[in-house]
Amino acid sequence: MTIHLPAPDGSLRAYEPRTEPLAVTPGTPFTSRTVFSAAHVVADPFADTNPDAPAAVDWDATLAFRRHLWAHGLGVAEAMDTAQRGMGLDWAGAAELIRRSAAEARAVGGRIACGVGTDQITGGTLAEIRAAYEEQLALVEESGAQAVLMASRALAATATGPEDYLDVYGHLLRQAAEPVVLHWLGPMFDPALAGYWGSADLDAATETFLEVIAAHPDKVDGIKVSLLDAQREVDLRRRLPQGVRCYTGDDFNYPELIAGDEQGFSHALLGIFDPLGPLAAEAVRLLDTGDTAAFRGLLDPTVELSRHLFQTPTRFYKTGVVFLAWLAGHQTHFTMVGGLQSARSLPHFARAYELADGLGLFPDPKLAEDRMKTLLALYGVAR
Repeated sequence: MTIHLPAPDGSLRAYEPRTEPLAVTPGTPFTSRTVFSAAHVVADPFADTNPDAPAAVDWDATLAFRRHLWAHGLGVAEAMDTAQRGMGLDWAGAAELIRRSAAEARAVGGRIACGVGTDQITGGTLAEIRAAYEEQLALVEESGAQAVLMASRALAATATGPEDYLDVYGHLLRQAAEPVVLHWLGPMFDPALAGYWGSADLDAATETFLEVIAAHPDKVDGIKVSLLDAQREVDLRRRLPQGVRCYTGDDFNYPELIAGDEQGFSHALLGIFDPLGPLAAEAVRLLDTGDTAAFRGLLDPTVELSRHLFQTPTRFYKTGVVFLAWLAGHQTHFTMVGGLQSARSLPHFARAYELADGLGLFPDPKLAEDRMKTLLALYGVAR
């Protein structure tokens, strides 16, 4: 069972794969936290396409993976991560994904929230940006999914100050049919979002963000914070109006933020809960019983893997996520929309395999080992 994995210095080291997966089974719905996984899409490996062409999606495999997450009690955050919006799927592809996933959610009783952005345009006036948001909001609401108002590259490029954010978001919240989730995505995930909410000073940006919420608390279900700054999230969480939730998007510090403290806790909307789905669900069910120590005991060891997958440049994290989905048997190939399977190095993949295997994430460790050896051979590593 020995496999030889490449190190960053070019050497090979022996690794003994785990022989049994972590034992987890689907269970009852969560009672203490609302948890979403930002699920990846599965590319069609047989499509004759290229990175500049519209993405070709394997819809059967994509929806099967969502059923896997729903079966373990997780919600699906659809069409909102950086591998789907702006780095893979165009708006037409994202719209189709929303329609299909929302219909599947209704069929199986799964929870779903979908991203609302402005990626059908690259810039424009504030009125044009509002119209782009409105088009996407209408589609998500028609699908029956909860809306997540995502940060907009076009708005970041056009806005001249906080007042423009207050205007655009106020307009959208007033017309939203149901409470939405507001998403604050930091520039580590998307450099084009630097200075969002009208300032590069995060303290000033926070005040504008809170002003938007305070003006429309009945239209804000919660906020999703992806700044990779645990203390800032805690401070922001404590200032939210009563009834407005905080969904952590911090893939570096999620166990402590979800566990919370005497003044509150975060719910979750996380990219890392794509590969961690069953394990994360098991941990949250322990938290439901009040056993915070057991929750931390199960989830804390996953942080090293998460920090590895989300290392700089963070926006390429989904490459590792899809790689692990292939090793775990959720798809038959390691191909990504936009050709993003090339965005990480072989030593990065080797370490991701080792960490995931150590956690018992692969339902069939032998399959994962064989597929890892296939990748190594493709890169020129002798078996």
